[in-house]
Amino acid sequence: MAETLQLDGLIPDESIGLRLDQALAQLFPDYSRGQLTKWIKAGYVSVNNQSATRPRDSVNGGERILISAIIEVVDESWTAEAIELNIIHEDDDVMIINKPAGMVVHPGAGNHNGTLVNALLNHAPQLETIPRAGIVHRIDKGTTGLLMIAKTLQAHNSLVSQLQEHTVLREYQAIAVGVLTAGGTIDEPIGRHHIDRKRMTVSNSGKPSITHYRVEQRFQAHTHIRCNLETGRTHQIRVHMAHIRHPLLGDSVYGGRFKFPKGLTEQCREEIKTFNRQALHAGLLGFIHPKTGQEVSWRIDMPEDMQNMLALLAKNTEN
Repeated sequence: MAETLQLDGLIPDESIGLRLDQALAQLFPDYSRGQLTKWIKAGYVSVNNQSATRPRDSVNGGERILISAIIEVVDESWTAEAIELNIIHEDDDVMIINKPAGMVVHPGAGNHNGTLVNALLNHAPQLETIPRAGIVHRIDKGTTGLLMIAKTLQAHNSLVSQLQEHTVLREYQAIAVGVLTAGGTIDEPIGRHHIDRKRMTVSNSGKPSITHYRVEQRFQAHTHIRCNLETGRTHQIRVHMAHIRHPLLGDSVYGGRFKFPKGLTEQCREEIKTFNRQALHAGLLGFIHPKTGQEVSWRIDMPEDMQNMLALLAKNTEN
């Protein structure tokens, strides 16, 4: 099945001098440079209303880009699976789920089964009629914690609007590498990495992204922090903390070359080496209930692996 994709935008000054395919990859970060190059060569891209067919042509800034691409859409229906859910709250309009580490939120390449969507469709089959089975935000596979699910279209529209207006309360707990002296705010735009499209990075061509963090406890070589999000970009906390050179413990994507900080006991080194996910937990979630109009919120404790790690880091620091 084919459909037409329409995209438009202006080349920003930050892209002056880049190749057309490079500039488009920054302008439309949801699409790979390879895919954009194919569209250029196929004649689907126009620059200032003139057809562009050479990816290597440089841009001057300010050009109006129009893409009208014919794309193949795979008709792949999501299936219900009997997967246990940790339901914190459920009523006629919303569900609050505590997602475990290792569970993917949406089916995708390499993850067609065993996802939160599969579990939700089994628990509440009517979610098949709601966009994305009612999921209005997501957390990474390795991240634990609270997710809100809309059970009606009215609830879905309300929760999406609250997210867009930055009024949803979202607080995360994390363990950062290194000792932070104080809390702060990271206000840096985030976009797709220009080479590795599966990764995100701080980029002038990215979307506005704001993370507030505060120190809960300092250890020998790590810091327990709480983070509040104003925006909800992909991998936001992980990217922002890595940007200020305090990546999250266990983050194999943004943590850089792995090395042990000085002053750790052998037990602590072994536990850190086997901690195979980013130490990040969505522990607090609050919003205006779509039906009642009342403020509601839920808080849950960190999972056992993070609690054990904090206890071990505290013991190591005392010694």
